Amino acid sequence: MSFFDMYTHNMCRVSVCVPRVVLGDAMANAAEIGRLYKEACREGAAVVLFPELCICGYALDDLLQQDAILDECLEALRILKKVTIDCRGLLIVGSPLRITGRLYNCGIVMAGGETLGVIPKSYPPNFREFYEGRYFISAAAAPPETFWLDNDRKIPFGNHLIFKCIDNPTFCFGVEICQDVWVPIPPSTYQALAGATILLNLSASNITIGKSSFRHELVAATSARLLAAYAYSSAGQGESTNDLAWDGQALIFEAGDLIAESGRFVDESTNTYADIDLDRLVQDRTRDATWANNARDHAQRLANIQSLLFNFSKPQIDTPPTLLAYRRVPKRPYVPSDPKTLAQRCYEVFNIQVSGLIQRIRSSGINKLVLGISGGLDSTHALLVCCRALDTLKLPRTNIYAYTMPAFATSTKTKEYATRLMKTLQVEANEIDVRPSCHQMLKDLGHPYAQGIRKYDVTFENVQAGERTNHLFRIANHRNAFVVGTGDLSELAMGWCTYGVGDHMSHYSVNASLSKSLIQCVIQWVIDSTFFGDSVNSVLSSILALEISPELVPQHSIDEEEDDEDETQPQDISTTSLDMHSALQSTEAALGPYDLHDFQLYHATRRGLRPAKAAFLACFAWANDFPRHPHAMPVEPQPSLSSGSSVLKDRNFSIVQIFSFQRIFFRRFFLTTQFKRTCVPNAPKVGDGSSLSPRGDWRAPSDSSWRPWERAWIKTMSWALESSIRLRDQSSSSEDTLDYHKYNQLALDLADFLESTNGFDLDDDKVVSLLDEARGRPLYL
Repeated sequence: MSFFDMYTHNMCRVSVCVPRVVLGDAMANAAEIGRLYKEACREGAAVVLFPELCICGYALDDLLQQDAILDECLEALRILKKVTIDCRGLLIVGSPLRITGRLYNCGIVMAGGETLGVIPKSYPPNFREFYEGRYFISAAAAPPETFWLDNDRKIPFGNHLIFKCIDNPTFCFGVEICQDVWVPIPPSTYQALAGATILLNLSASNITIGKSSFRHELVAATSARLLAAYAYSSAGQGESTNDLAWDGQALIFEAGDLIAESGRFVDESTNTYADIDLDRLVQDRTRDATWANNARDHAQRLANIQSLLFNFSKPQIDTPPTLLAYRRVPKRPYVPSDPKTLAQRCYEVFNIQVSGLIQRIRSSGINKLVLGISGGLDSTHALLVCCRALDTLKLPRTNIYAYTMPAFATSTKTKEYATRLMKTLQVEANEIDVRPSCHQMLKDLGHPYAQGIRKYDVTFENVQAGERTNHLFRIANHRNAFVVGTGDLSELAMGWCTYGVGDHMSHYSVNASLSKSLIQCVIQWVIDSTFFGDSVNSVLSSILALEISPELVPQHSIDEEEDDEDETQPQDISTTSLDMHSALQSTEAALGPYDLHDFQLYHATRRGLRPAKAAFLACFAWANDFPRHPHAMPVEPQPSLSSGSSVLKDRNFSIVQIFSFQRIFFRRFFLTTQFKRTCVPNAPKVGDGSSLSPRGDWRAPSDSSWRPWERAWIKTMSWALESSIRLRDQSSSSEDTLDYHKYNQLALDLADFLESTNGFDLDDDKVVSLLDEARGRPLYL
């Protein structure tokens, strides 16, 4: 299977079809249903859902009791069953069925030329405009052991059925019909508790004012509550408008999130697709222990659920892969792209931080705060939170003791911005030059820098960070205050902080649950909200434009790497002077893009995804050389606030870059830095999957192995290379020159990266063969 195929990453394409029906003409409807079903299968759909009673039409009223109608419905079902022989998708259609003298409103599941099962409607409505009780009986009224006889074959019948893929038990679905989802305890509840990850609703559902919004809320809530995908199909054009109207709304939700939605009041048949992430649903259920506990409480009812097995044949390796297309993969999982949603997120984040700090002030009995101000993002945002908290408590901002502490690499800009920010916010502004104390410590340690040798190692950096924090704690002692921490979630995940008496520690941390990109957005939201006035906003805008930097290494150490000057010889730096105009040391240049690390962090901690799946999603979201489906949803828009302002970089990466940075993340997160996360200050959790506190979302040993992630990453790299070679060969045989060159370059890039990366066994026959095949050389024997 191809690395680029979504099915190999346990994703499933669902199609919701709304045919334009010919009321009462089952033969015409069967032809249209068959056409839409084949179209969906060609598009790679595994499940193809149609509306309630779509075989004959819903609004037939007493004509549903006519033999001519019922006979043609049976013939239409036989025709459709044959259509499924040459297609791999499951077909779910609605039809009336008469069994032992009773008429049922049914959903029929077909695949591979067979009828797999029949699900009768559990709750036919008989109120207001609905008169189904006049024609149909409920599933509960069916005699025990009822079945439908199809060509002398007994087909399972009942609302106790779920359908499970033989080769993939997580691909499991249940079926209910229209009104069933509107009752207090729908059949889908038991289907989900029994293991169904996809829930399908064949609905007719006439349209009235406001009903569309209510459907949205109902399906979203059901999907969220059951931790399932929920596909909903309602009747459209062709139904009778004697007394009703129809909008043909199709909805597909996943764990409460809208994945796809059709247009409404469309005059022709429609086909709506969504790519469902089964791993996400299984992971959510696995993590929520109450899920299993709730199933145990309903064990007697669940014991009656019958699982019907089916085969589903995924694409073979010699066929084009089923490319991910019909869902958005957020580039920044912690930052929504919709302006309204982002503004609401920023409002909640800021106020969670402020309320958390207010409670800590009240509970401690200490109403004075100490924090260091660097002129960068994190300390700036922490200071804004402190000011807002004291404003709410009606305490003077002079209770905030803010300190800028220039060291060996502090730039003119950041020092200027820190000073301006403290002044415009009217806090007590202070400056302590920590260079003398840092120089003394380096001298005491016997560090080469103290003898005038430019050696900028981790000790050199940590001495500065430690001296700053050491001063802050002693100031807090001296002034009866507590230290407010400024470090963020992104830094903590990568261990980009000085442990112990360093920026790792504080009395209370306000940013620990915010990613770097989310902090940028919240600061911009603060600017748009005009909390602090134009003079403050001017400084904030300047700070947002800065490169992210720890400012611990003087820039000339990078600029002069290739200088002829022998830096191992003592230089005259006894004055510990600083070129305040030097450029900033870049964190991302040393560590990699925070955007990609945040992406991996979210999918590792919130989803628990295997490296291959995380890499696949990252490539789809970020890579400019990832194979794209011609009908793929547009790339997620750049996050911006309702004001139109956006502070995040619009950038892309190559597949090789994504693999490279993914390995950096795995090594740092799972191997080298967990010890820092086992000892962190108190901090308010602000979002789902955004806490690394050992008292909350993330509890992990500091001495476990990272080898499972390393080995999985290596296998994924080889797999991606092999798949790119297959795509290259396919495009070559199809004479697609453009695709050939694209996939050939991808194969070459992956091969070069594979060979250059430590940890690969280049004596392995398969790896050597792949490298040679990518470069067009004869394979090793």
